[in-house]
Amino acid sequence: MVVAKSNAPPSAAAVQALRQGGDYEDEGSGDRVVHHRYSDPVELVWAAAAQRLGMRLERSDAVFASWNGRDTLTLSSPAGFDPDDSVAQLVLHECCHALVEGALRWSASDWGLENIDSRDLSAEHAAQRVQAALAAPHGLRRFLAATTKWRDYYDALPEDPLDGPASDPAVALARAAYARAQRSPWWEALQEALVATSSIALVVQHAAGPESLWSVVDGC
Repeated sequence: MVVAKSNAPPSAAAVQALRQGGDYEDEGSGDRVVHHRYSDPVELVWAAAAQRLGMRLERSDAVFASWNGRDTLTLSSPAGFDPDDSVAQLVLHECCHALVEGALRWSASDWGLENIDSRDLSAEHAAQRVQAALAAPHGLRRFLAATTKWRDYYDALPEDPLDGPASDPAVALARAAYARAQRSPWWEALQEALVATSSIALVVQHAAGPESLWSVVDGC
């Protein structure tokens, strides 16, 4: 990306003002050419992980998170996020949905799931269990927690999120999904992203205040 911005030298009047002890107001970088854009490092890590798994990321005001059944995962624009939401969190969650549903449903929009009623509630709960199981060993269980109305379920999961009664169908679904997560290319892509996120947290956490999401990373 190249963005043209003004970088004209200070005017003669500005130079004269400075020589006389006055003020010179810098109104920006002028018409200099900008060759690079700053990006959030954790977002870059998870966009790359998604790409390795065949998911191209797009942002939109029209959805919160949606898979097109082919190659595109669309996430909300930043305006639709809660203050503790992140691209990393949503990419991980959507990967967990893919793992719960299995390869036969990867070609279906939104992994074949509906959220208009409770028909897929067990699948949602299973995805959250897998999400917690993948994040916890890296100290990221709270940092990459589920969002929206599902957060209470996520927060109430046991220390071992794959543990639960046989009567709960989400438990068996989650265990099967976690087994799929250990296969290539899922394991490599997700583990590298989780390790990278934890490494970034190690650097950032000490500069973050208690109100920052970085403060909830464990083990740093």
